[in-house]
Amino acid sequence: MRKSLFTLVFAITVCLSGYSQYNIDYGFSVGAANYLGDIGGGEGVGKGFVSDMKLNATRWNLGGFFRYKIANKFALKASLGYVRLTADDANTPNPARRGRNLNFKNDMIELLGTMEYYIYKANDVGGSGRYNTDFNLYLFGGIGAFYSNPKGQNSITGEWVSLKPLATEGASYSSINLAVPVGIGFYYTLQRKYRLGLELGWRHTFTDYIDDVSGEYISDFDGISNKSDEDFINSITPIDGQNQPTVDTYGPGKKRGNPDNNDSYMTATVNFSWAIRGKSKFYKSRHSWVLGKKKRRRRKSRAKF
Repeated sequence: MRKSLFTLVFAITVCLSGYSQYNIDYGFSVGAANYLGDIGGGEGVGKGFVSDMKLNATRWNLGGFFRYKIANKFALKASLGYVRLTADDANTPNPARRGRNLNFKNDMIELLGTMEYYIYKANDVGGSGRYNTDFNLYLFGGIGAFYSNPKGQNSITGEWVSLKPLATEGASYSSINLAVPVGIGFYYTLQRKYRLGLELGWRHTFTDYIDDVSGEYISDFDGISNKSDEDFINSITPIDGQNQPTVDTYGPGKKRGNPDNNDSYMTATVNFSWAIRGKSKFYKSRHSWVLGKKKRRRRKSRAKF
């Protein structure tokens, strides 16, 4: 039994090592990011998924990744990213949210491990017969962790301050949290070694404090945790069918956020990577079309007399 198991593991290892000779690539990504949470949003009550996002809150993200194709339809990818998220109640037409007058920005570091499943492949785009360009469409999912540090703007001084140490709702939360990334993407392989692609990803998180807003007010106006004063509220024009907020709407014990839904965010990135060419005899013998033909070097020899 042990001998059979050892033989199986050895065979799989050899196959993967030979297979991986031409299925490794590494590169970088740059793109946009947006968030779904308690701050900002549309006219009515908070909605799910992208319907409550505001395009003017879109910011940027960038990162690097390493991908290892373990089989014809599967690949593993590790990525490290820098994501900026932001939102402002000033950008929503909802009177109650505008009266709350909160905003935030958060520069996050995320580390993700995902598996890609290829749902469509074209090995010779254009049918040239040279296999210089291929196309791969995939779905992905996995697990990740991110570092979060939400900051809010003091309405009195205009200064941006870290909110977590202030316990604005009387609750503590962790700066490190888990996320489940899912999405869809594609890439082209150009000249057999350059890969250019696009990826849309959604991060479901296990925290409601990316924006530092979740529960109830614990204080009156202080310019940071509570920024709703009489003058500001009186400047808000109510929407037909919706009540004009008052100072009492935002007092201690009143609703500040929605603790029933965790925060989430979305990314859209352009990816560029370099494929590592194989050099093993196994790879060259079975996949020489990937490498292309190389000129043979003539060996110099001296005549023996």
